[in-house]
Amino acid sequence: MKNQKIVIIDYGAGNVFSVKNALKAIGVEAIISDHPNEIQEADKVIFPGVGAAGNAMNQLNNKNLIEIIPALRQPVLGICLGMQLLMDFSEEDNTSCLGIISGSVKKFKPFSGLRVPHMGWNSVSFSKEHRLFQGWKGGEWVYFVHSYYVAGNPFTIGITEYQDSFTSVLEKENFIGVQFHPEKSAESGLRLIQNFIELY
Repeated sequence: MKNQKIVIIDYGAGNVFSVKNALKAIGVEAIISDHPNEIQEADKVIFPGVGAAGNAMNQLNNKNLIEIIPALRQPVLGICLGMQLLMDFSEEDNTSCLGIISGSVKKFKPFSGLRVPHMGWNSVSFSKEHRLFQGWKGGEWVYFVHSYYVAGNPFTIGITEYQDSFTSVLEKENFIGVQFHPEKSAESGLRLIQNFIELY
């Protein structure tokens, strides 16, 4: 684990330092970078994000990362907006995303007094054992901040209830996405990050 090169993609979408600090808490040093070559040469890539989809895609385009990210073959962990950008399309700013995973990102609608954004602690359920969840018992509480969501699809491996079920964890080949913020989710979040580093 200590010999791996871990790169956190820096494209102006926030929370890169909190992700780096979470990695440091489990004994992993990471590089924050927007250089295509450095990202391509990483053993593991973390693709975080806080902000709006349209601006994020513009930033990725400005940094020449639009074609780089879908072509990555090492394990990639998308966090929050980083997960949503793996999809085809987002209703936020009517944005075409990276198209790595088929499906759309939809906006939560105010419903039965539930607030938008969905913000705070909520649980993640999974229907099968999975290496990403090693050490989890099921129903772990993690921290969310988002107004947009991905509905269930064939690549969903974790779900959360808010208004209805939505995808909180997904995996397609080498791409993993989590809608919550593991770097802000205490022991459960750190365990998931450690599983990504050690088991993928």
